[in-house]
Amino acid sequence: MRKICLTLPTNRECAATISAISEEADYAAQHFDVEVHLLILDSSDEPEFAGHAKAIGEAQTHRAPNVIVHHLDEARQRDLLQEVIHRADVTKPDLILDLMLPADVSYGACTNRAFLIANTLDCESVHRRDSDSRYQVLDGQPVFPIHHELMSLGKRAADAADGVSETALDPAHAHKPVVLVGSSFVGELSVDIGEVKELDPGIYYDVVSLWAPEQWPDEQKWQLVDKSFRGAGTDLFTEDHSTLTTVDPMRVDMCNISFRHELYDRVPLPPATNTIGSDYFLMHLVYDTALPGVLHNRNIVNFYTAERRTDSGFMDYQLRLTKFFLSMLYFHHVYDRMAMTGELILDEQHQVRPSAIAEVARESTRLDRSENVRRLAALDRSYRKLGGRYAEFADLLAARGERLLDEAREDIGDFALLIEAWGALTRASRA
Repeated sequence: MRKICLTLPTNRECAATISAISEEADYAAQHFDVEVHLLILDSSDEPEFAGHAKAIGEAQTHRAPNVIVHHLDEARQRDLLQEVIHRADVTKPDLILDLMLPADVSYGACTNRAFLIANTLDCESVHRRDSDSRYQVLDGQPVFPIHHELMSLGKRAADAADGVSETALDPAHAHKPVVLVGSSFVGELSVDIGEVKELDPGIYYDVVSLWAPEQWPDEQKWQLVDKSFRGAGTDLFTEDHSTLTTVDPMRVDMCNISFRHELYDRVPLPPATNTIGSDYFLMHLVYDTALPGVLHNRNIVNFYTAERRTDSGFMDYQLRLTKFFLSMLYFHHVYDRMAMTGELILDEQHQVRPSAIAEVARESTRLDRSENVRRLAALDRSYRKLGGRYAEFADLLAARGERLLDEAREDIGDFALLIEAWGALTRASRA
């Protein structure tokens, strides 16, 4: 019986989601030959943590025997990380701990913790969900993505072909393992900027297009804007469909994805703080190196929490969006290099060579940041035109712009550092 890790990182109240993911864990245990480790990485405050523990306890009464729950607060996570870092004997252990468990929100860091903790549990794969999402329902029953994930993940692509609806994979890659299975979401935009589109579609284009490379022609930027942050739209689930392919990163989301350890044992996610999209790197890596994956249509329903609607939540989210735009100067460089190098990033076992990724990440830190200066200026103009709290955020950007430019460069340097330490960390965690 293989072990898998179904994980939910959270820093807010989500008892209903925890109850739902407990059902998904039971489904996996009852329909597949797996031992499911349900890992709740809980950075929420004490009252919310207690509510989550209650939801876990209530699910215990009907839990499948081969489901094991781990509900870890930050103190317990820190203890585990410190032990792994000590065993790994890495240089700059205090900095590595900060990158793994920073004081600020980090979408990449919370998933990196899941990867290492899954290793300590001897799991073969990590299946990631989000706290601000729920499952679709068909005929009164929830539609669990883990069904497709366990059908294909880890198999040779040639062997996985029997379990999917169609194959769109070049036969040249049929001997490689399936390292990613995922889908997307329906419902609200993954990035909370729908109000901008309602206020002014032209400004919406100006803002969203900031994540494209500056040199792209307008037509290409329009295409990117049109498909950005929409997921699978609003179509409801009616029947299963899955495709064996090289999965386009624009077609999957981190609330609905799974990875094999052969992938995340080699390269972590960028640990940038206060930056949306920092957890999407492995999708691009899989695509650029032509590693097989499966794209299915069990989309998860995305919704916005009440906190995002508050003034402070608005400011926090816009800051994370801004840092995402600034990070793209560096990530576009890395993605371009990976696409050019392609399969040469892989070794003879079709596994990623971490040193190649670290090298190009460090190379990107030497880029001229003038493009990012122009990004900030464009965002300032757009938000001042919108007025209200958008203009207030523009004032914040004007005051913090230089620091944000520095942080974006430092973040990619920290990523390179973590890649270089990652092999030792994964080996220590498995030991």
